[in-house]
Amino acid sequence: MKYSVSSYSYSQLTSSGEYTEKQLIGLAKEMGFDGIEFAEIHPPEGMDKLAYAKALRAESEKRELPIVAYCIGANLLKDTDAEIERLKGEVDIAAALGAPVMRHDATGGYDRETRGQRGFRNALPTIVRGYKEVTEYAKTKGVRTCIENHGFFCQDSDRIEAIVNGVADANFGALVDIGNFLCADEDPAKAVGNVAPYAFHVHAKDFHFKKGTEFVPGEGFFMTRGGNFLRGAIIGHGVVPAQQCLKLLKNAGYDGYVTVEFEGVENAKTGVSWGLNTLKRIEELI
Repeated sequence: MKYSVSSYSYSQLTSSGEYTEKQLIGLAKEMGFDGIEFAEIHPPEGMDKLAYAKALRAESEKRELPIVAYCIGANLLKDTDAEIERLKGEVDIAAALGAPVMRHDATGGYDRETRGQRGFRNALPTIVRGYKEVTEYAKTKGVRTCIENHGFFCQDSDRIEAIVNGVADANFGALVDIGNFLCADEDPAKAVGNVAPYAFHVHAKDFHFKKGTEFVPGEGFFMTRGGNFLRGAIIGHGVVPAQQCLKLLKNAGYDGYVTVEFEGVENAKTGVSWGLNTLKRIEELI
């Protein structure tokens, strides 16, 4: 397996000012990763995004640590045509970074004012059109695009599959996050088994879990769609069956990067390092 780390995993370090995004590349290299993923990028004042992307790529080449993916938010249900054009601009950023894969979100769903009697099936044609137009443009830049099981509305494995099959383009697939299915109260192993054939990229993540019927401390936990509660964990310390999920992906033929995504309350360097160590031990077992 090849291992990368999401810049999101180091949010504690960048928000405190201890590291810049550019310095994360060197840190990831020192920690033993084979690549780094950027979850959005934030140019310094006075520098435009495209120039900043090129600077990050130059640093990654200097450090001999490739930028393996670029992840950004999106909402294809609001101002759809304008959002498609914006996302094409983000494809240009991915290409400037040298990232072969770009994940962009679909939507968080209809807002309260426009929801009415509308849900996923109503949104599917618009979501499919948006992803299709963006990935057709991305082909011209040498970038593959994908959807992650992320954001509640499009988080279930059957919804991911419906979108991928709706787009029906070899340039479009799934970013499979082995932990995020819990946000939609879906069994991670069952869900990964459903979408593993579509995987372009993988996030390894873990969560602590409490049932909605239990007492839940307010700090650190968030509610799932079904009313249970999750808190970010170091990989291997929570309830996500990482070994089972990664074996399913391997059996489906996935041979790309497995990216550590840490969002726990522990020290970021510790959480990321321990997570990588766990993945390497798992690799020996599968």
